[in-house]
Amino acid sequence: MAFAYYNPNPVGLHVRDCTVRALCVVLRIDWDSAHKLLSDTARSMGMMMDDPDVIRAILRRRGFRRDAIPDTCPDCYTIADFARDHKRGVYVVATGTHIVAIVNGDWYDSWNSGDEVPVYFWHKSEKQEGQTK
Repeated sequence: MAFAYYNPNPVGLHVRDCTVRALCVVLRIDWDSAHKLLSDTARSMGMMMDDPDVIRAILRRRGFRRDAIPDTCPDCYTIADFARDHKRGVYVVATGTHIVAIVNGDWYDSWNSGDEVPVYFWHKSEKQEGQTK
């Protein structure tokens, strides 16, 4: 389990595209396709691309389900801890201001977000994951 540098931005920019990056990883699509998916979904819902309801609609349609992070230690459980505890599977983990993909214990981001504190996450069951491969 480790941080894996990932920046699929087609021109190599570091911009506020964490949702696009996360969708690229978990849906196995390129940056342009993820950006278009977010844009089209948001437009159809009358919302902005990074609105949680837009992200929820996209992930639910693809078999992900949302769960909360237990609030037993609200400031000490980090993305790195989550990755360590989830060595198998595909996850989209959200903080209050950031979103990151975790696959088999590695978190994919354009910066090391391992110290960020997650609030909730999206995941697929192993059965569902097997159907998408």
